[in-house]
Amino acid sequence: MRESIFARLGDLDGAGVLDLFAGTGALGIEALSRGAECLVAVDCSYPSVAVIERNLDDLGVVSQAKVMRAEAQTAIRRLGVEGQAFDLVFLDPPYADLTEAPTVLEALVTCDILSPEAVVVVEGPKRHSLPVIAGLALDKMRRYGDTVVYWFRVDPVSSSQVE
Repeated sequence: MRESIFARLGDLDGAGVLDLFAGTGALGIEALSRGAECLVAVDCSYPSVAVIERNLDDLGVVSQAKVMRAEAQTAIRRLGVEGQAFDLVFLDPPYADLTEAPTVLEALVTCDILSPEAVVVVEGPKRHSLPVIAGLALDKMRRYGDTVVYWFRVDPVSSSQVE
């Protein structure tokens, strides 16, 4: 599934990547290995943050990454205040639970941290679906067994209506 995601993403040269619910940091680190310029990996778990930091160090990409131990929405607000913008966002909540995903997606839009051409990739169980989020347009949905991957793009028409 990861290979399929990255094949669809194509060229990541110079991209800014945000990996929410990063776990081991695998998706964000893979993006760096495929040419992304920088990564912010976010997870609320101390053990996960330690694993991400160790993985970044082992691969020699610490200088390209920032690791934040925070809840996803807190990190998004902080990054918005810092004026950061991302070209690619991974959202892969733990335990195959998408209940928090709609509010996290809304925060990405309202905190204005998505570049105009940003892609947001959401992974979750097929038993859950995601509602329409103002400011994002569903580009594609693909099933991989019990998992669904959603591809969103910034929707300039509906995001101009978000206040």
